[in-house]
Amino acid sequence: MKKVYLYATCLGTAALQESVLNAIKLLRRENIEVIFKKKQTCCGQPSFNSGYFEESKNIALYNVNLFEEDYPIVVVSGSCAGMMSHDYLELLKDSPDFAMVKNFSSRVIELSQYLDKVLNVNYEDKGEPIKVTWHSNCHALRVQKSIESSKNLINKLKNVELVELEYEKECCGFGGTFSVKEPAISNAMVKTKIEDIKKTGVKYLISGDGGCLMNIGGTMKRMGLDIKGVHLYDFLLKRIQGERL
Repeated sequence: MKKVYLYATCLGTAALQESVLNAIKLLRRENIEVIFKKKQTCCGQPSFNSGYFEESKNIALYNVNLFEEDYPIVVVSGSCAGMMSHDYLELLKDSPDFAMVKNFSSRVIELSQYLDKVLNVNYEDKGEPIKVTWHSNCHALRVQKSIESSKNLINKLKNVELVELEYEKECCGFGGTFSVKEPAISNAMVKTKIEDIKKTGVKYLISGDGGCLMNIGGTMKRMGLDIKGVHLYDFLLKRIQGERL
């Protein structure tokens, strides 16, 4: 039986526990043994993006030492996966532990990439015909490059029609600490994103990033819109189990 580490992310453990559990279920149904490190912590991206590089190095090295066995590190967010697989290399390029960091980063993979490219999963869609649209978060798109795999998984569901956004690659305005530092700009950006979503006419927005979903979904709810944000891994599990969203 193959073994993997599961990296839940901060939002996963604090606000999106069901999505993390569903991610584990998706792996276990493929006969994968999932190892969850209870002492896992933040990937360091918020501090890294805010310019606290020394503090971010300490976090990165903590994670490198925590996931010590030579198993894949499956991450339920393209944003955190991008930080750990790419940004760690730049952050710690002058570290005496760089060889260990490089080994760690080479083992990091976003869950959709693992399901799609490593396991090549095939899903039987037991849900009713439905139309959805997809939001690509910035780091998953440009750093981890996991969007192709995420969409591949959706497109394997025979009863799901994926309606593309016109401006899919535009940021939703979350950006971690950006939404806190620049709330007015963030709010303007998310409302522009929502106008694009509304044009599709769908009732469900799928994304693989919890922060984006909280930002977009929360704003749509405040606006009174009948559009629901759904995490990719919740969506996949419900479709293959024949459950309603």
